Amino acid sequence: MAAFSVELANDRIEKVQGVDAYQQEGPLTTFFAVESQRLIIDSWSTRVASFRTADIKAVRRA
Repeated sequence: MAAFSVELANDRIEKVQGVDAYQQEGPLTTFFAVESQRLIIDSWSTRVASFRTADIKAVRRA
């Protein structure tokens, strides 16, 4: 599992740990943990954190 740093519009940086991937879901960008046997985000993935996409300045793999 990886970690990501999310830089928000208000210059706050959030660290999201224990996730494998992220994707946009409507107005949100959501970070997911997936099972080790699966390589894709699907209905078995666990949502870990979500942020408003409009508030995100940058996402970096940590």
